[in-house]
Amino acid sequence: MCSYVRLMKVTHQRYMQESLPPEVEIRTTNTTWKQISRTTMGAAISKTVVMEELEKLKKEWGNKNLPDLTTRFQEDLDLLKNTTLQIAITGVSGAGKSSLVNALRGMTDFEDGAAETGVTETTMEHKSYPHPTFPNVTMWDLPGIGTPNFKPKEYLKKVKFEKYDFFIIIASNRFTENDVLLAREIRKTNKRFYYLRTRVDSSIDSESKKPNYSKEKCLEKIREYCCDNLTQAGESNPRVFLISRWHLDKYDFPLLQETLENELDDLKRDVLILAMPAFSKEALKKKRATLEAYIMKVALLSCVTGAVPVPGLSVVCDLAILVGSMIHICQVFGLDEGSLNRLAKRVGKPVDVLKSAIKKSPLVSQITKEFVIDMLTKSAVCGILMAAEFVLDFVLVLGSLTGGALSFGTTFYILKNFLHDAEKDAENVRAKAVES
Repeated sequence: MCSYVRLMKVTHQRYMQESLPPEVEIRTTNTTWKQISRTTMGAAISKTVVMEELEKLKKEWGNKNLPDLTTRFQEDLDLLKNTTLQIAITGVSGAGKSSLVNALRGMTDFEDGAAETGVTETTMEHKSYPHPTFPNVTMWDLPGIGTPNFKPKEYLKKVKFEKYDFFIIIASNRFTENDVLLAREIRKTNKRFYYLRTRVDSSIDSESKKPNYSKEKCLEKIREYCCDNLTQAGESNPRVFLISRWHLDKYDFPLLQETLENELDDLKRDVLILAMPAFSKEALKKKRATLEAYIMKVALLSCVTGAVPVPGLSVVCDLAILVGSMIHICQVFGLDEGSLNRLAKRVGKPVDVLKSAIKKSPLVSQITKEFVIDMLTKSAVCGILMAAEFVLDFVLVLGSLTGGALSFGTTFYILKNFLHDAEKDAENVRAKAVES
């Protein structure tokens, strides 16, 4: 193994010396390196970052060999892909359930596929609305409880409660005895539920016209009113989240998402994070962290999936893995055409205005094998092979990774940089969307 590593490193160093463009200044020793030109390869990952990831891998999986690791990671990726999240949204008729369903899917109330809304009762049966980008996440718009057709004690059975992961009980003004009766029935099934008070922005707008208005006092007043309603109806220690379907970054929605993440199991938590709208910097950071774990797994899988040399380059990788992963990253950050069009409709801006904020990431329709080869051609001589050298330095720790070290280094390095750029572009798009 040691001779193999030395041979690979000598070959790599010779390639670097012959191929580096003049504007890139790098010393390929074990201890020194300078920042790679951003004009040549975008946001560069330092050796420290790569080594930290590998140290983490060693600590967590040091007693596993490569086949065991790849089998485990393939199972994890398959589970993530196939895990479903079923969210039931219920409450009294007219509380705005359908509008919330649409908001959580990043949609307006008036586009194709949106849940029907109106001033009268529009939901007469439980109806599913898959997420437009992540169809394994489904919002269920349930009929209002307490109507003649859906009495509280029969409600859960009629809407087939067993299929849902958790319930959201909403009210647009006050909660009622029927809401508490429903919560009691849900509690008997050992499922979780959450009280949401919607249309908070409308309430605040109305209160803001009064003398001595205070937003904080207004929110506290609304919260106390809702909790008093629930207490009087028999709910002990109620907790209410105040939200606006138009502004998911405001009020209690970030707290609601954090609560859901803490109370869901690991896989469903990741599914939730990936599918939820990128409404804040914190939401983007959570998406990035989840995708970083994803990248490590697909990079290791690239070692054993028949990776081949890229024509014309001394780079080994699985192009299909790179293409699929880049598309996935763009979709998670809402940089695909469908997500951008839906966001444009929500904020009332031309989609081209939002696209103008994207500086580094390609559109999903542009991510092909030819695109990836072109990217590799432009950056391979700079960063990818250096990343592979870091991996080769670490081969003895990772055990039997030698045969796929270059593939691991290529996949890991390219996707980490792609993730960095996509997060920046997603933040730019978010800023452009809220720009007045």
